[in-house]
Amino acid sequence: MTAAEPNAGDAFARNATFATTHWSVVLTAGQHDSPQAAAAALEKLCSTYWYPLYAYVRRRGYSPEDAQDLTQEFFARLLQQSSITRADRAKGRFRSFLLGALNHFLADAKDRAAAKKRGGGQPLISWDQDDAEERFGAEPVDELSPETIFERRWALSILDQATKRLRVEYQAAGKAQLFERLKSYVEGGTGTPSYAETALRLDLSESSVRSAIFRLRRRYHELVRAEVGQTVADANELDEELRHLRAVFSESGATL
Repeated sequence: MTAAEPNAGDAFARNATFATTHWSVVLTAGQHDSPQAAAAALEKLCSTYWYPLYAYVRRRGYSPEDAQDLTQEFFARLLQQSSITRADRAKGRFRSFLLGALNHFLADAKDRAAAKKRGGGQPLISWDQDDAEERFGAEPVDELSPETIFERRWALSILDQATKRLRVEYQAAGKAQLFERLKSYVEGGTGTPSYAETALRLDLSESSVRSAIFRLRRRYHELVRAEVGQTVADANELDEELRHLRAVFSESGATL
């Protein structure tokens, strides 16, 4: 294992464990005695999706306060009700299930007492409410549909999770500084230094930096694939969902 590739893992082993990914655990909870595992899997999935759903609710015209309450209540009900185990496996993708469930929830919201504090008390999904509205305020000012906002935030949440996992791997290998120097080559954007500049800062040859960046990007794409894999019912849907992820970025003018 090289210094720039702290934990590439084994592709066969990763594919062999696909059957126990988060969404497949949730979908099979009603068929097995595993409610605790399903609840933990669902909570982990939901923790990634709070902002895409919040942004969707805001774009539907709700105030910041109502959007915060509604999003928290939606998660609370989702995590507390056993109806999740009856999700249509044929629809497969957690992204699709989540948006459909939210739309159903919002349609019924007007029938509930508006004065009652939503979410049942202590929020079940931890988030920074001030940060949520600050992020929403930075959304494009054009007339993007709520669905488009959700799709873009979903895609970004996948990449964010992959980046976090990549950072943890490099930190565990004692390569935190290397990751911080190289991450801009994965994240893209303006201001990325030349290979020669990075080589000088790391006291490495330029060819070593090129190799390190290649390995970093390869591991990043493996982790993106793994993150998407957590949100589909089986491996047959994985490549299709990855194509959709790339399409979302293409439509937004970004690349993956």
